[in-house]
Amino acid sequence: MGRHAAPAGSAGGLPPGRAAPRRLTHGPLPRRWLVVAGAAAGAALLVAALVAVGLPRYRTTVHGTGVLADSGRTDAPVAAPPSPPPPAQSAPSATPSVPGEVTMAFAGDVHFAGRTTSRAGFGAEVLGPIGRTLAAADVGMVNLESAITERGTEEPKQFHFRAPAVALDSLRRSGVDVATMANNHAVDYGPVGLSDTLAAIGEHRLPVVGVGADAARAYAPWYTTVRGTRVAVIGASQIHDRTMAAWTASTAGPGIASATSDRLAASVRAARQQATIVVVYLHWGTEGRECPNAEQRAVAQRLADAGADAVVGTHAHLLLGGGWLGSTYVDYGLGNFLWWLDNAYSNDTGVLTLTFRDRHAVRSVFTPAEIDGRGVPLPATGAQARRILGKLDRVRGCADLSARPTG
Repeated sequence: MGRHAAPAGSAGGLPPGRAAPRRLTHGPLPRRWLVVAGAAAGAALLVAALVAVGLPRYRTTVHGTGVLADSGRTDAPVAAPPSPPPPAQSAPSATPSVPGEVTMAFAGDVHFAGRTTSRAGFGAEVLGPIGRTLAAADVGMVNLESAITERGTEEPKQFHFRAPAVALDSLRRSGVDVATMANNHAVDYGPVGLSDTLAAIGEHRLPVVGVGADAARAYAPWYTTVRGTRVAVIGASQIHDRTMAAWTASTAGPGIASATSDRLAASVRAARQQATIVVVYLHWGTEGRECPNAEQRAVAQRLADAGADAVVGTHAHLLLGGGWLGSTYVDYGLGNFLWWLDNAYSNDTGVLTLTFRDRHAVRSVFTPAEIDGRGVPLPATGAQARRILGKLDRVRGCADLSARPTG
């Protein structure tokens, strides 16, 4: 993705405050008793705080082998942060109400450049109020279209994006559970930038797919378990540019996962044996074109045949059609999301929430949004929402997808 570039920067947040401990008023006590009393007081304060703000909603546990791309080790379970409260005007709840259902929410291209530079350190509010729709799902995902570095040399290409590592923390706090970096800007700052990116992924613990120290890691699925249902997520890029030519991961070399490689379908087939739900997030399509190209159609069919339950993606700067290809849900274009330039083909965007029952996507809900003057996607309402949803109905026609499962 990316028609334009701007310098990136960083912004930090203040650490949370800490209350001073209460003094004991009954004379000196043995040191062991003081330790016990202090622990009890701390627990009481924590309980009081949870009561005041509300208990966090159930979230998935992060433990996928595709997470730490530079080390190859498996993460220990890490609890995801509590979801922020719902917005005043919210989309239909993505929280499953039927046992056995899993919801996954997807949004498009995110980066931190130009007008969005300072948002890297915004924490839970980095994506604005529409981020709550991602957080409401069991698994929320975006495309992080940026190298994670403040060093390196620009690759010989037209546009370049990078962000500080704190951006990973902000996305995680906002409710994003996993990101893909299999795109044409992941290696904008050469080998030094790629080394920094892989190190940041390992250190900051936002699960990232589609990039790695070698092909085995770049094509590795991220696995998570939602109420007993195992989910696999894989990322790859279909964009033929400098990044794919110079930085496709190999047996011994780092880079991104390529949708043109047989490794992608092999990864889907392997994940099919390990998980109930298998999703592939692709960087694909033609910039400015609202109908899928022939290569997109071919890879969607190939991945469906390999066992993918959903294939979603972005790159064209536009919303493209979404629907069912047999029993596989396909979305050809989620558009820009957190974006630095006004009206880069379109400001229309949103969040796609899929509900899976067993291994199949049985329901899709698109929460429309419009990118504002700060580059932030805001939930659309009224006539604006109807216009965006009407556009999606129209472009489904040229995508040759069904409005309901047909397989």
